[in-house]
Order: sequence, then C-alpha cells, then structure tokens
Amino acid sequence: MKLSEGVTIVTGGGAGIGAGVSRRLLADGARVIAIARRPPEFAHERLSFVKADLADRKEAQDAALEIARREQILRIVHNSGVIRPALVEDATLEDLDYLTELHLGAMLTLVKAALPAMKAAKFGRIVGVSSRGALGLQTRTNYSATKAGMIGMLRSWALELGPHGITSNCVAPGPVESDMFHEIVPEGSERKAKLAEAIPVKRIGVPDDVAHAVAFFLAPDAGFITGQTLYVCGGTSIGSVVI
Repeated sequence: MKLSEGVTIVTGGGAGIGAGVSRRLLADGARVIAIARRPPEFAHERLSFVKADLADRKEAQDAALEIARREQILRIVHNSGVIRPALVEDATLEDLDYLTELHLGAMLTLVKAALPAMKAAKFGRIVGVSSRGALGLQTRTNYSATKAGMIGMLRSWALELGPHGITSNCVAPGPVESDMFHEIVPEGSERKAKLAEAIPVKRIGVPDDVAHAVAFFLAPDAGFITGQTLYVCGGTSIGSVVI
C-alpha cells in the first residue's frame, strides 16, 4: 500500500513536531490532513486542515466522522499534546481529565472512525507520539500518566488489529525544540544549555528527528513491526534527566 494511497491524519500537524512530521510525509508523497486548533504554518497542495480542539470530545468526534465520511483513512499519527506541569501536591484532577481526553480519548476516537477503511483495505498504520516522560519525570504526574497510557493502548491494539494488517506503534520523544518545549525551557537560557550537556548526544532534538521515526513506522514495508515504542530521546531514556 503506497504512502500516496488513502490519507494520513496528523493531529497537531501544523506546528512543532507535528509540522515536522507533516512536512516529512508530504515530501514522501503522502496526502496529509492536519487536525488542530490553528491552521498549519505552511501550505502544500497535498495538505488539508480540519479545525478542532481534540480535548473537546464532541469536536474530536465531529472531526473524525467528517474525515471518515469523505476519505479513506489508512494512517493516523496522534501527535497533539500539552504538558501542564505541576508538582504532585499541585496536580489537579481537572488537568488529568483534560490530558486524558487529549492524549487518549482523541486517539481512540480517531482510530475507531478509521477502522472500517483500514480493515476493508487490510492495511493500516497507527502511530502515537508519546514521550520519554512516560518513564517518569519531575512535575509530570498527569502528563506522564497519560503518555504511558498511550503506550498501553497501542500495545493492546497491536494484538487486536494485527490480523487485519494494521500496525500500532509509538514514538516517544525526549527534549525536542518546539514552542511547548520552550514554555518550560526558555530559548537561549542557561537551563537549556545545561540540559543539552546532560543529554548523551549533547544536543536538544529537532522535529525532523521525530519525523524520521514516525515515517519508519508508517512505511508500507513496516508490516512486521507492531506494539513497539521507539524512544527518540538522545539517550535520555537510559538514565535520568532533569528538565
């Protein structure tokens, strides 16, 4: 099944890591539909946009059903995410609800909408963008929980959907240059320099690093790889890192 067949949904596909993934897939010949709250920061003849806040259950369902009615969805990259950092004593159930809906609920909604087309084609690719934070990180109680939950969901789907030619995998980035990253670690700060020095490869990641891993899992000839989590983290998943 060529990358040009069907469409690929990339949530949060217009900025940061999502933009890097979208650009890579477009360069490889895919038709990409970006779902996000804001339009992409770039244009391409094979890139379209659906506006939705994926933390809102109804908006997520409406977007998923709208796309499924008019397109053959064969690939999903669920990249949308936020951090909402807080020490455990300041972590809120409201934030947990929000992140659960965004990181897990939206992915489930999109996959359910796409499954009829994937099963009919006997082909599908599902990639969740989790985080190195799923292994645990200070101030990430709710974020780590939902990003770890994403790994569990995708492993379960690998078992259920493998017989239908549908693979489910996860990419877990470490520190990567993006607006979300710079909200926590300011650009040009001493903190950023110290963080880069603490990473085994001695640099902060860039969106293209993650896009390369996503493209690997989406490839037509990656059908014997499922239920896996690939850490794209410069080696930070091996030891501890303080962000």
